[in-house]
Amino acid sequence: VAPNEDRTARLGAPGRGRVLAVRVSPGDHVHRGQVLVTLQSPEAGMAQSEVFKAGAALASKQAQATYAEAARQRAERLLKLSAIPRQDYERAVADNQLAHSEVTQAEAELQRARSTAAALGAEGTASGEIAVRAPLDGVLLERTAAPGSVVEAGAPLVAVTDPTSLWLTMSAPEGTLAALRIGTTVRFTVPAYPSDTFPSRLSVVGAGLDPATRTISARGTIDNRSGRLKPAMLAMVTLFSARQNHEAGGLGRASGIRVPDRAVQRLGDTTVVFIASPGENGSARFGARVVEVETGTPGTVTIRSGVRAGDRIVVEGAVAVRAALTKATMPKMEM
Repeated sequence: VAPNEDRTARLGAPGRGRVLAVRVSPGDHVHRGQVLVTLQSPEAGMAQSEVFKAGAALASKQAQATYAEAARQRAERLLKLSAIPRQDYERAVADNQLAHSEVTQAEAELQRARSTAAALGAEGTASGEIAVRAPLDGVLLERTAAPGSVVEAGAPLVAVTDPTSLWLTMSAPEGTLAALRIGTTVRFTVPAYPSDTFPSRLSVVGAGLDPATRTISARGTIDNRSGRLKPAMLAMVTLFSARQNHEAGGLGRASGIRVPDRAVQRLGDTTVVFIASPGENGSARFGARVVEVETGTPGTVTIRSGVRAGDRIVVEGAVAVRAALTKATMPKMEM
């Protein structure tokens, strides 16, 4: 279970500076626009000074343009009275046009300075402070910033996520490819709530297999408005065939379940798979389950009996579990 990256903002330092304060801790609920971190930055101080400088220049140009407009109007009245030569009137018109063009240029310079300051998160003072604000309502997922530390531009500070939507990420065995379709709803369990199952709708299926593990990556979206699930939880996913999905679940003898052949092990003369179940404090316990299998496509077998829908079969690491169980006192097998 992972944060929904489409609804997660990972905020970095807008510029080089020293962290003055971190106002939140992981798990805190934050609101859009809330100040999360403040920094002292020479770049921000310069940007803020440029804003004030550009603002003063604009005010000066506007005053000159006002005077030039008044001079043009006066020259126009005098020209009508034949009190000044036309050349003086034309000079007043040119001065007025120049003054207004300089106002336009000064306005553009002020806008540029403000944009630069805004990109740095600078406040409206010349203190050089940068305020890093939450871009969305959510929960603080990570906090890297520490008061007093010096950070470079782009250095990670905090991460905010919307906890009402999470991702389910999985590496599915090759034999489950037929059950992986975008839009399909899969079900999973987590050790924190061993008796409950949760749905996730697949939104991404990998384009190819990992050649080392022979697994394919897939991702689903989880509606977590209940708030029960947390990022980084370990999940066990149950994948059903199209027929099983249609019949609303269960492992039937006629259809069976296809798994990678490395999930099936031999204990003496018995064919078994290892079933994982939740232990204490988020740990897992393993037990051997006798199964009836038949060979499937290359690299897979089909389990015809011995497991039930919802059982969590160990695939990766099944050999290591067998070795550990062989060393220790063998638990009673479920027949």
